[in-house]
Amino acid sequence: MASQYHRLIAELQQFLPDNRIITDSALCLAYGTDASFYRLVPKMVLRLANTAEVIRVLQLCSQHAIHCTFRAAGTSLSGQAISDSVLITLTDDWRQHDISEQGKKICLQPGVLGADANKYLAPFGRKIGPDPASINSCKIGGIAANNASGMCCGTAQNSYRTLAGMSVVLADGTLLDTQDAQSRTRFAEQQPQLLAGLRQLHQEVTTNPSLADLIQHKYRLKNTTGYSLNALLDFADPFDMLAHLMIGSEGTLGFINDITYHTVPDHQFKASCLLVYSDIETTCLAVTELANTPVAAVELMDGRALRSIANNAGMPDFIKTLDDEAAALLIEVHGESAAQLQHSCEQAMAAITAFVPLNQVPFTQDPTVCATLWAMRKGMFPAVGAVRETGTTVVIEDIAFHVEHLAAAVRKLTSLFERFGYHEAIIFGHALAGNLHFVFTQGFDNQEERDRYGHFMDAVTQLVAVEYQGSLKAEHGTGRNMAPYVELEWGHEGYRLIQRIKALFDPNGILNPGVIVNADPKAHLNNLKPLPAADPLVDKCIECGFCEAVCPSKNLSLTPRQRIVLYRELQRRQANNEVIDDNLQQVFDYQGIDTCAATGLCEQRCPVGINTGDLIRKLRSARYQRFQSIARWSAGHFAGTTQAVAIGLNTAGMARKLLGSQTMTHLNQGLRKLSKNTVPLWLPTTPIANRHRPQGVDQGRSKVVYFPSCASRTLGQSPNAQDPRSLTKVTLAVLEKAGFDVIVPRDLNSLCCGMPYQSKGMPDLADDKSRELETHLWQASEQGRWPVLMDTSPCAKLSQDNFTRLLTVYEPVAFILDHALARLQLTPVPDTVMLHITCSSQRMGLADKMLQLAQRCASKVVVPEHIGCCGFAGDKGFTLPELNASALATLKQQVPNGCTRGISNSRTCELGLSHHSGINYESILYLVDEASQ
Repeated sequence: MASQYHRLIAELQQFLPDNRIITDSALCLAYGTDASFYRLVPKMVLRLANTAEVIRVLQLCSQHAIHCTFRAAGTSLSGQAISDSVLITLTDDWRQHDISEQGKKICLQPGVLGADANKYLAPFGRKIGPDPASINSCKIGGIAANNASGMCCGTAQNSYRTLAGMSVVLADGTLLDTQDAQSRTRFAEQQPQLLAGLRQLHQEVTTNPSLADLIQHKYRLKNTTGYSLNALLDFADPFDMLAHLMIGSEGTLGFINDITYHTVPDHQFKASCLLVYSDIETTCLAVTELANTPVAAVELMDGRALRSIANNAGMPDFIKTLDDEAAALLIEVHGESAAQLQHSCEQAMAAITAFVPLNQVPFTQDPTVCATLWAMRKGMFPAVGAVRETGTTVVIEDIAFHVEHLAAAVRKLTSLFERFGYHEAIIFGHALAGNLHFVFTQGFDNQEERDRYGHFMDAVTQLVAVEYQGSLKAEHGTGRNMAPYVELEWGHEGYRLIQRIKALFDPNGILNPGVIVNADPKAHLNNLKPLPAADPLVDKCIECGFCEAVCPSKNLSLTPRQRIVLYRELQRRQANNEVIDDNLQQVFDYQGIDTCAATGLCEQRCPVGINTGDLIRKLRSARYQRFQSIARWSAGHFAGTTQAVAIGLNTAGMARKLLGSQTMTHLNQGLRKLSKNTVPLWLPTTPIANRHRPQGVDQGRSKVVYFPSCASRTLGQSPNAQDPRSLTKVTLAVLEKAGFDVIVPRDLNSLCCGMPYQSKGMPDLADDKSRELETHLWQASEQGRWPVLMDTSPCAKLSQDNFTRLLTVYEPVAFILDHALARLQLTPVPDTVMLHITCSSQRMGLADKMLQLAQRCASKVVVPEHIGCCGFAGDKGFTLPELNASALATLKQQVPNGCTRGISNSRTCELGLSHHSGINYESILYLVDEASQ
């Protein structure tokens, strides 16, 4: 077998670059991890950029009889996106979309994020039907391949029901576009046996009443167990059958190259309410009545689920008073108009007047209240994950019962939790569809625990599939953990049909073996993922991958999930006294530690609130220990340190004038190569030093304390800027126009927020500088009487987090909106402006406000897609420029014709943005100053 892989690699190298053929064992471990509780390590990971590459790879794998598995975002929970052979992933080139028929259809490539598809459709008042909870992170390829649904989707709006057509690549590399007549004709010539086989299966099913009845019964519920067998009943055209069988096939039948959806309305008017009842029976009876009303979603939460989030911020007070017998319904209603919404709410409440709630939050359209209610529901899965014992994993299963059986089934399921000792388990789900999720924690580190899990799953599957004829997998896909039970749900005849479909599409069995069709009755107990203790900062990680979409290093090195995977492996080996090979350590040093921007965007996406940057800074602390004395000297002589930087900037500026930018660039590149990249990168956008020294103003007006960051004090304006003034001058100009007197702290040049030291993993020095700054600002603000303006957002965010005194600290956007806007008369400048929302602004919740202010000041504002963190990360843009380049790789192509300027609120970020966009980025205060003239 090893020789087969060697031959495969040799052939792959003829058309794939080496950096997209990954065979390093450490990287294969990192890239091969998905959100499930299974672990397989691929022998190679391929990153493919287009359809031609997919076709060729499948042809080669088929030729060499090598198994392969497709991976989209890797948020799958059932083990369907892992491989011990070839794992095929996609580059960011698979993000194309095409909207037609005024938004009633959308064609999407598999790499498009689900949330992005809805963003594209929003101007048409439409959305895609599937609405999985992971929609901000999962990709269309995974949504379709798993037939993922969600809270409002039900069975009427899932991928199967809203499919208009798709193009697919089969196991032997055959390409079919079901919406193209020529492609269908060509496919009929290439694959006559497949089409004939589908017609035969259709004939057999339609003439077998018992099997047809079983299929129809199963799909009255949400059901993703096995293949979409209803395709054999719902359609007579083999091309329609083929396309619909691909939905929910989990990469076992072929590759979904693109998919076209019929979209659904995204109603503008929405209202939510929360009803709490004394017991599950009453709650489920209310669901039965609500099913006959125009409600969009009804989410059920049992008493233990409610208890798990009772102490979360914003929860209604009565949640804390409930016992485990209580249960709740979270209801959402949509309408095309306010009047229709009101009528639908009244209909829903009228239907359940016979059921008197213990407590309630009445129907409301208040966006804050609605967001809080839905955050309660979405917080239940992470609530269990956050309190689990280290070393255990969070298991989430999803099953479906007919609604009339819901109450009895919940009671029996709860009794199974007690019987098998899962006392922390909670139940919630999409009640209208009878779809329940149950979440519990499970250790797999000893045979007793594995046996407990196995016996529990045997009991659950008997309850669901046999006693209540329900669905073992409602929306998460069969995967590996339910594959041994597919025959239990479908019976021998149904399971045989599933096996024949697999053989028809993939006769050599190369696609995702072990998923859906698996002859091993204990497959769900094999290859269980270890989650060893590594560090309390990251031990709660459930490896869901929600963090990956916003990570700036995702296309250069590792994502937060992958960093944690490798760190866990390092710690596991160390704890077990195993040899840690140099390769694993070296890979982690560069890909894990060096290339992490540590800006914390991952924390915003993490369901258990992990900031992987905290771990990385801690690890950097040990690495940079030898530089502590130098760092401490610089902290104690900060004015001199920044003066030395200023001299360096001016020297470089003079050299540029003498030699020109091109020569300077070549010279710098040569020096970096000779020094093994220890010489910092020089950018053509690098400015000379800022010679301006801000002074206080006292004319008896309202006051503000202005603290210019060390970056804005040191860096002047970039060479290509239209406005040559430094940021400190512009800030004072805006404050003057707004009628503020300015207080500048004493000993300004010695002060720093601590960010340069924190990012290097030197928390003690960072805290020292932060406390020193806080003391000076406390004095300057007259003990917190006046607001403090910091002209860059990272400094403001760090200070807000660290300061202990009652100081009100602002970055530019929040200060202008809260204090200066009413004092300024803004006239939008007739320019198209690119807007970069920094990580710190996003973490402060200022993204919408930043856009709002920019739109008040410019005629058109463009926020580029998929540009989150810029990757400059303080000084990494100079010392590790590949991170900045990777994070901004798509920026330049998104700059509109005629656009010459960009805005942000971090001086160092603006240098990298300017370099990689080809236009000048500067503080948003420049735009405010210009618009207020």
